[in-house]
Amino acid sequence: MRLSVLLFNAGSDNEGIYTLAINGQNTVVAFEDGDDATRYALLLEAQDFLSASVESLDEEELRSFCEDAQLTLSIVEKGTLAVPPQQNVEQLAWSADGASAAPSELDLLRQRLEKLL
Repeated sequence: MRLSVLLFNAGSDNEGIYTLAINGQNTVVAFEDGDDATRYALLLEAQDFLSASVESLDEEELRSFCEDAQLTLSIVEKGTLAVPPQQNVEQLAWSADGASAAPSELDLLRQRLEKLL
């Protein structure tokens, strides 16, 4: 089966996949239906999140990627009206060894203040 995921900076050296933190675990969100993924991406963009492209991936390849990267996978069933959380964290630096550049409290505060302008 093919699943649709949201990618940021697709095709670049800084390509990233959309994840949610669920119970302290980073979870890749994949959609059975590409239209549902596109709607979700537009909802994220309306929240001033980065613009995402919708890409179709083989389910087994995606599962293998998640396992290698120690991520869980959440599949949104076709027709489910998934809504992104109100709070988003733009964490762009990530590496497979788990060393990521998590935003500081000051960065998070700056992001909130910028959204007010």
